[in-house]
Amino acid sequence: MLTRLPSRAEIMAMSRIAVPVVLAQVGLMLMGVVDTLMVGRVSAEALAAVALGNLYFTALVVPASGTLMVLDAVVSQAVGAQDHDGVARGIQRGFLLSLLLAVVMSIVLLPVRGMLVLLHQPPVLVPIASAYVLISIVGVFPFLGFVVLRQSLQAMRQMRVLVVVIVVANLMNALLNWVFVYGHLGITAMGAPGSAWATVASRWLMALLLLTFGWRALRGHLLPFRRETLHLAPLLAMLRLGVPIALQQGIEFGAFGAIGVLMGVLGTVEMAAHQIALNLASLTFMVPLGVGAAAAVRVGHAAGAGDAEGARESARAAIVSGTAFMACTAVVFLLMPGMFAALYTSDVPVAALAAALIPVAGVFQVFDGAQAVCAGVLRGLGDTKAPFFINLAGFWLVGLPASIGLGFHTRLGAVGLWWGFVAGLAAVAALLLLRVRNRMRGGIARTHVESDIMHFATDP
Repeated sequence: MLTRLPSRAEIMAMSRIAVPVVLAQVGLMLMGVVDTLMVGRVSAEALAAVALGNLYFTALVVPASGTLMVLDAVVSQAVGAQDHDGVARGIQRGFLLSLLLAVVMSIVLLPVRGMLVLLHQPPVLVPIASAYVLISIVGVFPFLGFVVLRQSLQAMRQMRVLVVVIVVANLMNALLNWVFVYGHLGITAMGAPGSAWATVASRWLMALLLLTFGWRALRGHLLPFRRETLHLAPLLAMLRLGVPIALQQGIEFGAFGAIGVLMGVLGTVEMAAHQIALNLASLTFMVPLGVGAAAAVRVGHAAGAGDAEGARESARAAIVSGTAFMACTAVVFLLMPGMFAALYTSDVPVAALAAALIPVAGVFQVFDGAQAVCAGVLRGLGDTKAPFFINLAGFWLVGLPASIGLGFHTRLGAVGLWWGFVAGLAAVAALLLLRVRNRMRGGIARTHVESDIMHFATDP
C-alpha cells in the first residue's frame, strides 16, 4: 500500500534521476526566456509575433512529443527486466515514430499563414509569425528526436549527459540569437526570423550532442538496426499507449489557455497579474515534473522486474517528496505574496491583484504537483488511458465550470477564476491518487502492464 513513509534510500535514488531532469527543464525554459529578451529589443510587433508563432508551434508539436513519452514505460520496463533486445526495439521504434510524427506535424504546420488569418489574428503580426513557424519546421525532427533520446537515457539512468547538453545548447542559443537577430559576425540582421533560426540550430545541436555524449550507452541499442522495428503491430501498440499521453497534455494545455482567455475578458490588469502568478507556479512546478519523470523510470524498472514492493516504494517516495516540496513552496507563497509581486512589476494595481492571486497559486501548486507525480507513476506502469479521462473530467467538467461560476457570477473575479482551477486540479490529483492506489493493490509485473506493451519484448 501507499500508507507507509518511503525509505531514505529510495528517496535518494529518486533524486538522482529527478534533479538532472529538473535542471534540464529549467534550461529549456531559459532558452525561451533568452529568445523573448532578444526579440523584445527589436520591436513590440516582433515580440508579439514571436509569441504568437511560438504558441501556434507549441500547440501542435508538443502533443507529438507527449506521444513519445510512452518510452517511459517501454524502455524502463525492458531495463528492469534486463531485456537488452526489448530496450533496443523500444528505442528504435521511438526514433521511427519521431520521424513519422515529424513528417505529419510539418505538413500540418505548413498552412500557418491561412490559419492565423482564419483565427482573426492582427494582420501586422501574421507575416512575421508565419515566417517564424515555417522556419521552425526545420527543427521539428530534432526536437522529437531529442525527446526520444532524453526519455531513453532517463530510463537507463544516464542523466548527467542531459544537463551538460542543455547548458551547451543554452550558450549556443544565446550566441546565435545575438548573431541572427541583431546582425553580427558578418550576418545580416534578421529580427524575429533570426530567433527562429537560432532555435532551430539549437534543437539540432541538442539532439546531436545528446546522441554523441550518450553514444556509449546507446550504441548497443541503436546498432544494428532490427528489421522487426518496422513491424506494424508494435508501432500501433505504442501509439495506442502514447496518444492518450499527448491528449492528456493537450487537455491540460487547453485548460490553462482557456483560463488565460477568460482572464483577458476581465481586463488588462487581471491578465497581467495572472501571468505573474502563473509564472511563479510554473517555476516551482519544474520540481514535481522532474519527480514524476523519475517515478516513471523507477516504477517502470520495478514493474519490468516483477518487483511489486519496489514499485510501491518508488511510488511512495515520488508522491511524498513531490507533494512535500510543493507544500513547502506553498507556505512561502502564502507568507510573502507582496514581495514576489513586487519583483515582477511596479504597477500598483497589477501588483496588488498579483499579491491576491499568489496565495491561491500556492494552494494550486500542491495539487498540481501531486497530479504530475501520480501521472508519472502511472506512466511507468504503462497506464495512460485512465489519466487521460481523469484529466478530461477534472479540468473541463470541474475546473473550467467552477472557474466561470466563481469568476463571473461572484465578486471574486480573477481570484475566483483561480479558485475554480484549484478545484479542477484537486479533483484530478485525488482521482489519480486513487488510480495509483488501486494499481498498487495487487502484484506488479511486466505482464501486468497492458498486454500491448509486451510486444516490444516478445515479438520475433
